[in-house]
Amino acid sequence: MTNTESAGSARAIEIVALTVVPIGLVFWASPPAALAAGILFALLIGHPLAQWNHKITKWLLQICVVLLGFGMNLPVVLRLGLNGSLFAAITIGATLLLGLWLGRKLRLDSKTSALISAGTAICGGSAIAAVSSIIGATEAEIAVSIGSIFLLNAVALYVFPAIGHLLHLTQGQFGLWAGVAIHDISSVVGAGLSYGTVALNTATAVKLSRTLWIVPLTLGLAFACGKEQRAAVEAEARGPNRKTKIAVPWFIGLFLLASLTRSYFPVVANCSPEISEFARRGMILVLFLIGTSLSLRAVKTVGWRTATVGLLLWIFISSSSLIAIKFLKLSS
Repeated sequence: MTNTESAGSARAIEIVALTVVPIGLVFWASPPAALAAGILFALLIGHPLAQWNHKITKWLLQICVVLLGFGMNLPVVLRLGLNGSLFAAITIGATLLLGLWLGRKLRLDSKTSALISAGTAICGGSAIAAVSSIIGATEAEIAVSIGSIFLLNAVALYVFPAIGHLLHLTQGQFGLWAGVAIHDISSVVGAGLSYGTVALNTATAVKLSRTLWIVPLTLGLAFACGKEQRAAVEAEARGPNRKTKIAVPWFIGLFLLASLTRSYFPVVANCSPEISEFARRGMILVLFLIGTSLSLRAVKTVGWRTATVGLLLWIFISSSSLIAIKFLKLSS
């Protein structure tokens, strides 16, 4: 057998494995197990479709989030967003300021510091993508920021449910805590799935309402940069003939629309349990694919300064929000 034939056979085996393993996980695995399986799959077997993994994961995640909307009442979603608006503003503002201060103290690049702060304060990779388009961050700065956030997301998926059970948090309390303190919607949903249905619904609604803060943050940054500075950033980072594009999470609007139809159309409400179950199974697949994107190379790109700032910010927002929810009786 020639080298070409051997390589082709190996790739075929990888593709078959990438098809069979996720199918089994979707039906039998828990969210943490799916993430762990993805990591092991990438380390032991490899990923034959690695170049498309990010795009597939992004679209599948957004589809599953929209489908989760069919299992939630719109009035509940809006109430969670409105009730937590002051808490969100305080925690987001404090996290951003602390992140910038820590970045200066540890002599971390200012753009990387801003990306990690925004990702921790609001919604992980989505916030990083939006902010990077405003401040003109390089691909390397974006990569190390997302790498730091991803590692902490993986830890949160295991640690948060354990702490929640240890402190006897109710499902509503845990959902509020997860929605505030876990970075990305994927791990928020995964942690909520592990804790219970009420926790899942609360965590999803809280995180999505928090994600909307991307809009005022990016507009504020654009204003702060000034017209001339933004033009210079475009010329340096993206070329003189391209405009800065703000990444707006439009799928949130579809989530609200799905919640609206579930709330006011009985036919849709009758089907909502099946749709929600399909979405939850889809999230298992999302977590597996996220796990496959982790590699030793990706871990090595995160320097100690980046990791330290990300870890300290995560500890701050996790502990402060937990104290407010558990001991100050803040509820959703």
